Amino acid sequence: MRKTSLLIGRLGVAMAATAGLVCLFLVMIVLTGGAGSGLAAWLTTLGVGVAAALWRGRAGPRTLAPFLPVALAVALTGSVCVPSVPIDRRYPTDLPFVATEHWSLTTGSRVAVYHYPPAPDSTRRTAPFVYLHGGPVRGISMLDHRFLQLLARQGYDVYAYEQPGGGRSDLLPMDQYSVSRSVRDLAAFIDHLDKGPVDVLGFSAGAVTLTQALAEPPVAARVRKAVIAEPGPMDGPTASTTGQKGRPNAGDLAPAMDGPRATRVPRYAVAFGLMRLGLLSPDSGLVGQAEGANAFAPADLGSDTASAYCARDAHRIPTEDTVDTFSFSPAPSLRVQQTIKDSPSIAERLRRSDTPAMLMIAECSSQTRHWATTILANAPAIERTQYMPGVGHRMWNSLDNNNEQACAVVDAFLQDKPAPLPNHPTRSDIPAFLHAQR
Repeated sequence: MRKTSLLIGRLGVAMAATAGLVCLFLVMIVLTGGAGSGLAAWLTTLGVGVAAALWRGRAGPRTLAPFLPVALAVALTGSVCVPSVPIDRRYPTDLPFVATEHWSLTTGSRVAVYHYPPAPDSTRRTAPFVYLHGGPVRGISMLDHRFLQLLARQGYDVYAYEQPGGGRSDLLPMDQYSVSRSVRDLAAFIDHLDKGPVDVLGFSAGAVTLTQALAEPPVAARVRKAVIAEPGPMDGPTASTTGQKGRPNAGDLAPAMDGPRATRVPRYAVAFGLMRLGLLSPDSGLVGQAEGANAFAPADLGSDTASAYCARDAHRIPTEDTVDTFSFSPAPSLRVQQTIKDSPSIAERLRRSDTPAMLMIAECSSQTRHWATTILANAPAIERTQYMPGVGHRMWNSLDNNNEQACAVVDAFLQDKPAPLPNHPTRSDIPAFLHAQR
């Protein structure tokens, strides 16, 4: 019995020593900024562990027992220092149904561009149509492409480009990712297109870029009409607001997504986890942005993907991307989001914007309602709001007639036709809309 108790005690000490060294390693990752792919933190952990083992064994018989926790901790933490994917950017495969062009913008960004010309048998619309995707730094999803094809069949000359660092676009130095850079890229893209003022649809993070663009007169002058769909927070003060979201979504109901996950690999779980907690900078030396983008897979966004659908659609969520076509860059995305949180209020400038705009809000939105209603309250140029029934954050999702519903709403606004849905909520409706928890 005594031997058993002694063995349990020694095992407990060994486990505590191992846990302590692992914690030391994580602290050193934060303190060193992940320098040398985590090697600086690993060597420090090794040195402290060996010194502690020598101190523990100085008075007793010479055995390797004190070094076992060190060996275990070094093995566990060493896995955080070794890349399991290429560290140079590997871009998604080309799409079979649309050519990928690459445009060099005057901002220095080199972006992947997709063009869907109007269908030959359609009535051609007057202004080019530009799509700003969500993400913020990810590829344009297959579901987006299907929706853009539908718009082209309605006569729109559709252009879409992937934000720098996402999809098939080139990377930027980490310190150049920002929401203001995204606004400048939009202006430069329209100038490169050289077809006069354009209609712009911004979705999610793209809607934030579009909203900030409308608050910049030189950029807003390039936009004929703006569609703000399911926006995130438009600036720092808005980002700090909390409150209700839409009606129940499928976030906690959908089956787990199949496929590989970077977040199950110790290296990327540690890196992305510390970044998300704000303990590690997106430009740290632990995982470079190219490696992070190569490692991230569709299943890593499984819960976010599910939350973009209504609860009733939990068991029929479509595939947004395959492993070969998916692209999401976590570190630049976090950096862009941080620049939004740090940005000053744009409310006063937005109130002076005269670019006609429409706001689209989803019934089962996973976005905080105040993000959309704050834009509505401060943008007098918003001419109509369309509350989209039966859909979540991903409003065009190829389920039922959701693509056709979104297309009809967008087309009616851009062509000055009567809205297919009630204009709701209006500015005066905002308090009642929020109180009704819709």
